[in-house]
Amino acid sequence: MSCCPQEYKFDGMSPVYKRVLWAVIAINAAMFGIEMTAGMMAGSQALQADALDFLGDTLTYGISLYVIGKSLRARTAAALFKGVTLALMGLWVFGDTLYAVLVLGVPQAEVMGLVGFLALAANLTSVLLLLRFRNGEANVRSVWLCSRNDAIGNVAVILAASGVWASGTAWPDLAVAAAMAGLFLWSAALIILQALREYRQRGDLVAEGNP
Repeated sequence: MSCCPQEYKFDGMSPVYKRVLWAVIAINAAMFGIEMTAGMMAGSQALQADALDFLGDTLTYGISLYVIGKSLRARTAAALFKGVTLALMGLWVFGDTLYAVLVLGVPQAEVMGLVGFLALAANLTSVLLLLRFRNGEANVRSVWLCSRNDAIGNVAVILAASGVWASGTAWPDLAVAAAMAGLFLWSAALIILQALREYRQRGDLVAEGNP
């Protein structure tokens, strides 16, 4: 990060950004319902992990929208909450994947592939909408990171579906679910560290008498 002078980062105060965020929230809410239903029907851990990410994004994007224009303390708290939530999600997916290893069942590769492509199209739309805002402050950047994770996860689900179909086993599905959990944890760490860094920098400015 830069030292002095402090580098300005976009904080979400834009009508355009708010409209984009509403659109992305709607996309994620719809895809959570579709993908979780399909994941349960197909017996796919990777699809259910990706659906859970959609749910987490819907909730955290709503929080992001709510705290736009509020104090640094409120925005930092929101970013920290999203980081912790993402970490808990990753731990849940790890645990669920380990459980599935003990009760292996082969998921339906065709359903995995079809829903994976649908989810990828939805997330690429979100990523393109958010692309110009990807370098904002922690609260704004967390939205970009979550959308990027979704798109990566969708590609991984499609690859897992191909692996399940080719091997006739559940291991590709479980491997992708575990990898997605790791991505959740890594992104959570990035969000939390940036939020804490921004909060400390703001505290230094206040201590120096700057607004």
